[in-house]
Order: sequence, then structure tokens, then C-alpha cells
Amino acid sequence: MLDLRTVSVGPMDNRAHLLTDAVPGGSGAWLLVDAAAEPDRLLELLEEALPAERRGQGLVVTTHRHDDHTGALVRFAAATGATTAAGDDDADALPLAPDRRLRHGDVVRVGEHELGVTALRGHTPGSVALLLPAGALPGAEGEVAHLFTGDSLFPGGPGRTWSPEDFTSLMDDLEERVFAVLPDSTVVHPGHGETTTLGAERPRLGEYRARGW
Repeated sequence: MLDLRTVSVGPMDNRAHLLTDAVPGGSGAWLLVDAAAEPDRLLELLEEALPAERRGQGLVVTTHRHDDHTGALVRFAAATGATTAAGDDDADALPLAPDRRLRHGDVVRVGEHELGVTALRGHTPGSVALLLPAGALPGAEGEVAHLFTGDSLFPGGPGRTWSPEDFTSLMDDLEERVFAVLPDSTVVHPGHGETTTLGAERPRLGEYRARGW
């Protein structure tokens, strides 16, 4: 089983999500979704979840290129020795070149657990989401899948886009790659603010499409 912890950092209230294989006998592997800001706070979060003497290999996945999601990336990666990854079409714009360039359909791992990579093009060209399947977390949280969406999907609709073409691209990807294949129970963890579920957002897809944002 994995442990999930979330912290808000930085002036834009970014959410950084930490998954750790911290159970007794676990690998000590860990994954941070967005080293957004406040590297010292992120290091404290990691230490609280997985003390250094139990810690295995780490991975930092950056959901997209925007500065408020990458502010702690260089310092955090240097302090932990973590491998880094990001969407292929955003990789060249990051302050630290990623060790791995992610594409739609790829898989990243935390110990024996796999997370699927979903490309959601529109907020930025290389935005990615990560899907943690049901069964990876303990208790009630483990009964459902968890989707880490960065700024591509929030409670109330898709993330900001800068042209009609970008908006259409994002909505198409959300409908075809997320809503068409995942159940309503899937919990959405955005890059800012509170969680939602696909079931809460699904009835409003037509509204989001019609309003254009």
C-alpha cells in the first residue's frame, strides 16, 4: 500500500502531492507530483512520510511547465537525488531538464505500484495527469482511483487556455482520455484548491464546452 500526503505551498496555493511506499517492508520508493514552491517545506513533508534511513529512490513528476509548478524543482531534486520527469512537449521549458520525457500511455512507478500517464494538451502543450488505480491506498481511499491533474481539470471545469484551439484540444482530451474511460468515483486532485470527482464534473461537460472555458 502507498501513503498519500498533500501540502499547499507558495503564494498561489499550489498543491504538491507525495506518494510513498512507506509500509513496513516496503521499498521506500516515493513520488512527488509538482515540486511547486517552498523546497524546505517539501523536504519536511518527505521526512515526515519517509525518514531518510528508510528512503529509497524518488521521482518528481512535473505536470506542466508553468513557474508556479516548478519553483522548488531544482533545489528539491538536488537535495534528494530524485529522478525527474515531465511531459515531452513541456520538458525543454523547465528550469531543470527532466531525466525522463513522458508521453501519453507511459507508466511511472512507486515501488511495485504503477501510475498511468495521460497527456492533456491545452493548458500547456505538454501537460500530463497521473492515474493511480484503485487498490493502491489503504482504507476507503483505496477503493477508488486517484487522478492528479495539475492545472488541466479543477472543480468547476478545465484549466485556463489561451486560444479556442487550445480549449478544444483540452476538452477533447478530457472527454476522450478521462471521462470516457474512468468511473465517476475517480477522485481528482488538481494543482490548486480542493479535490473533486469525475462524477461531480461529468454532468457539466456540455456546459464547459459551451461556455468555452
